Amino acid sequence: MTQENWLSNEIVSYCKANSNEAIVKKYAIYFKEGILEYDAYGVSSDLLKALIAQLSKNESLTIELLLNTAPILLKTRKYEETIIILLLAEKKLKGLTAANFKEITQWFEYGIVNWAHCDTLCNKILPWFFLRNLVPLSELIKLQTAVPKFQRRALPVLLIKLLKSTNDYNVFFNLIAPLMTDSERVVHQGLGWFLREAWKKQPEQTEEFLLLWKDLSPRLIIQYATEKMRKEDRLRFKKLQ
Repeated sequence: MTQENWLSNEIVSYCKANSNEAIVKKYAIYFKEGILEYDAYGVSSDLLKALIAQLSKNESLTIELLLNTAPILLKTRKYEETIIILLLAEKKLKGLTAANFKEITQWFEYGIVNWAHCDTLCNKILPWFFLRNLVPLSELIKLQTAVPKFQRRALPVLLIKLLKSTNDYNVFFNLIAPLMTDSERVVHQGLGWFLREAWKKQPEQTEEFLLLWKDLSPRLIIQYATEKMRKEDRLRFKKLQ
């Protein structure tokens, strides 16, 4: 048995042994496309943490092993199997190289199929490549026209982690601009989330960008982006009829 098969079998066996249908029903309401987005065992968060802690102690658990095992588990599209791999990889970030970025972004093509997986990847792993200058921001241009909608959502969501790296957000705004008329709700939510967080840190720059797009973008983006503003300030971003 290869190490990849050993690791995947450990994870799958654990999930099956600790499945709970009540947990599946509880969280299914947060995934609009049903089983296509949320095909789960129903393993509790405490049990997931316990498995991750246990596996992390294994000295053979390298980033190479995790990257080789990831396609096996992601292709099953089981909720917990993907989450476990992502959280294990977070503990081995120092082993990532620039060459791994393309490999990881390819996961969107077959295994990152819901907002939870997308946002975990974008919060825990993808920012590392940019914060450590392993990959230039120009690589994100490819995400603007990616076919998988969660790959397009990934662009603004991972940028949230980069907001502290600079005071000039224009480069970020230029990257998300092509997505400001995207047709997918999950992309709108990601954009609004990013813009809300950007506004908290650089309100003047963010408001200038929002004023450019308030009459062109889906209202959900503007709604999310302005929800922390005072009511009278939000009126500035009301769409002209």
